[in-house]
Amino acid sequence: MQKIVILGTGGTIAGQSVLQSDNMAYVAAQIRVQDLTAAIPGLAAHVAGYELVFEQVAQVDSKDMNEAIWARLAQRTAHALAQADVQGVVITHGTDTIEETAFFLQSVLPGNKPVALTCAMRPATALSPDGPQNMLDALSVVMAAQADGLDLGTVVVCAGTVHAAEHVQKIHPYRLDAFSSGEVGPLGWVEQGRARWAGTPAPRARPIWDVSALPASGQWPKVEIVMNHAGACGAVVHALVQAGVHGLVAAGTGNGTLSQPLTQALLEAMACGVKVLRSTRCPMGQVMAVPDGAVPVAQGLSPVKARVALQLALMGLPPAP
Repeated sequence: MQKIVILGTGGTIAGQSVLQSDNMAYVAAQIRVQDLTAAIPGLAAHVAGYELVFEQVAQVDSKDMNEAIWARLAQRTAHALAQADVQGVVITHGTDTIEETAFFLQSVLPGNKPVALTCAMRPATALSPDGPQNMLDALSVVMAAQADGLDLGTVVVCAGTVHAAEHVQKIHPYRLDAFSSGEVGPLGWVEQGRARWAGTPAPRARPIWDVSALPASGQWPKVEIVMNHAGACGAVVHALVQAGVHGLVAAGTGNGTLSQPLTQALLEAMACGVKVLRSTRCPMGQVMAVPDGAVPVAQGLSPVKARVALQLALMGLPPAP
């Protein structure tokens, strides 16, 4: 029997509240992923022919996600994907940082099998929780991707929509359909347990890193994000350089524009050996490089994803053996 591995990291999907009618005053990351999944009606029929394998990698509110958990999650996911009888991996995660975790995994894992992150905007104890349907949809995506022979890589599945890790962003703090892929649009949708693809995803060339070489907690490159705004100065940049930061991502206005004081501070940081990338606060589009641009652009990545990319670049992971 083929297997699907389900890794739990906590989040709202595993949260509990005192009142079923309260979708805000809850505590995230309270229910083990195996117990959470066992409570889903119709699960056995939905995954008929597959064996589900569970592992609790972490149990955190995703606002507290960190590099130590990322390293273990990448290693456990890579281990699962390397098993011949594993068709794919589903990961439960909080919504707040799911786009960062998805991009990190997309950047370091092979794309030969699907990895679907899923989540919830309401706790498991809500009067009408969205987690169970999201979990079923994520399982549908993994099964369909393998059956259709698609190179999906890492995706986020929420509210019946399949988002590529490179493009997904959380755009709403409360509603159930809280994610968007911006101008690119989603990879597909899940309808009545069946995946409908927006097109045939093209195979994506990606490096395959040796995730066992990910540094221990506290040893990852320190990369922070600074934002341009009216009246932005360079004080934060100077403070971060003094604190020993290794990299900075500037979330610029418009086409990555930065105030003169902030630009000057970033140039001084670069002169001190700090790596800098320039992104944009705008939720759509990407920074277009200009001939006289002194600060390198982030190649279409949002500020939070540019931070992950810069961390990995500074890390210099060896390729997988």
